[in-house]
Amino acid sequence: MANTKITVFADGQVGLKILEFLIAYYYEFLNQVVVIDENSEIYEFLKKNNYTNIITNKELYSEKSLNSLKKSESDYFILAWWPNIIKKNIYELPKIGTINFHPSYLPYNRGKHYNFWTIVEDTPFGVTLHFVDDKIDGGDIIFQKVIDKTWEDTGKTLYDKAKLAMVELFVDSFPKILNNDYKRRKQNLEINTYHFAKDLDKVCTLYLEKEYVLKNVLNILRARTFEGHPACFFYDNNKKYEVRIDIKECK
Repeated sequence: MANTKITVFADGQVGLKILEFLIAYYYEFLNQVVVIDENSEIYEFLKKNNYTNIITNKELYSEKSLNSLKKSESDYFILAWWPNIIKKNIYELPKIGTINFHPSYLPYNRGKHYNFWTIVEDTPFGVTLHFVDDKIDGGDIIFQKVIDKTWEDTGKTLYDKAKLAMVELFVDSFPKILNNDYKRRKQNLEINTYHFAKDLDKVCTLYLEKEYVLKNVLNILRARTFEGHPACFFYDNNKKYEVRIDIKECK
């Protein structure tokens, strides 16, 4: 544990929370930090805390950055809500491996739009820490946390729940990661709930004259209810209408 070193790729509010935790309690283990750009909130936070060993995404694959990452001799790279797929010449650099945050209960809902498909396909929901390999979100699982769903949940509420649970899972698991106190569990990739981006629009297009099972329609509507993002839609008289939904339990 004493010699364990990590490099963190951090983005968004989750990445910021992870760095706040590490700098407050595990500063000595933090080797390097990779951020999206110099305008990010994370970059400003690091500067305020006098942390300077920073690489931006723009320069990530430059010779200088690659050499810096190699020389760091990190045991782990941690992808804390990192939005981009990193290449093999990066994720294979650390001595032990690269760990990714994925906001689904893998192997269910690999890839994007996890908060949509978990409702539509009624799959288990949660968050996962897993090793990175050449398959999208397909590496060995080390820690997971289940998140319960109800009829009141939407794509937005599950997104928010996942962010909170992801931070909690990492904070609880990090001491075990430092001590290599975990078991790697291979994923059953025959459970295939991975979808392409085009699948989303296909499911979210509703037709006024089509017959539907009510449960399925309600699930599609609430899964796509996320203010600030596109909703389900239908056309009538050459006009497009968006549909969102709000379901509340009767008390």
